[in-house]
Amino acid sequence: MAFQITKAVIPAAGLGTRFLPATKAMPKEMLPVVDKPAIQYVVEEAVAAGLIDVLMITGRNKSALENHFDRVGELEAALERKGDTVRLQKVNYSTELAEVHYLRQGDPLGLGHAVLRAKMHVGDEPFAVLLGDDLIDERDPLLSRMLEVQAARNCTVIALLEVDPSQSHLYGIATVEATEVDDVVRITGLVEKPAEGTQPSNLAIIGRYVLRPEIFGILEQTEPGRGGEIQLTDALETLATDPSIAGGVYGVVFRGRRYDTGDRLDYIKAIVQLAVERKDLGPALRPWLKQFADDLD
Repeated sequence: MAFQITKAVIPAAGLGTRFLPATKAMPKEMLPVVDKPAIQYVVEEAVAAGLIDVLMITGRNKSALENHFDRVGELEAALERKGDTVRLQKVNYSTELAEVHYLRQGDPLGLGHAVLRAKMHVGDEPFAVLLGDDLIDERDPLLSRMLEVQAARNCTVIALLEVDPSQSHLYGIATVEATEVDDVVRITGLVEKPAEGTQPSNLAIIGRYVLRPEIFGILEQTEPGRGGEIQLTDALETLATDPSIAGGVYGVVFRGRRYDTGDRLDYIKAIVQLAVERKDLGPALRPWLKQFADDLD
């Protein structure tokens, strides 16, 4: 039986050590990408796909996340007095975006553990998981396509991206079989960050999942894996190798625009890529970038 999926889980308990000292007092999810925090892009993507019930799995020092999606009466009043309706609308937009809930992860035991913490909130229905380091361009829908595949096949669906083989050791990598649909493959195996040269394919898991609730029982039985953490990839491997459990695992091969904000260099690239496409910034930024590049030469 297919469900109308309305719940999204966003793990946001990481320490953001790659961005220290900026993340010493500010969650990495609140780092601005142009003029919005990265986490807002992710919530907007979930809402655009019809997922209006959002659970963030957080940790200590993450109160800024709650503040961002909450009302700020004094700021709203100040903008209203100034007649600054444009900025007031932007402030109110994030407040009214979705029904956002928060739950502490507690022990930092990995992504699989963070997802498992959502069990009581999700209940016995399929749900989506969105990782905050991956931003998907709104012009290239991915999550809505994954929800279509889940509804049609009543299975677990993960997002896949073709990567250079030299980068495979940075991702979970899938072994796949083709289906009758060009952008959909059946997953027959998964390995988390394989040693360079041992990867079974160049299809990497990126941070979008549509999971059936059976994943919780599997995660409860999953032993700590790489890094001593409970790996979501290991639980998905169990589903992939035994399709009778919950319809198996399928992948949607994404060929659109993705921005990685989990690495400092890629974070800078993401800001530039998104800014040049903005109507309010692009016309002035593009010629400046060209001149800057020429000066480098």
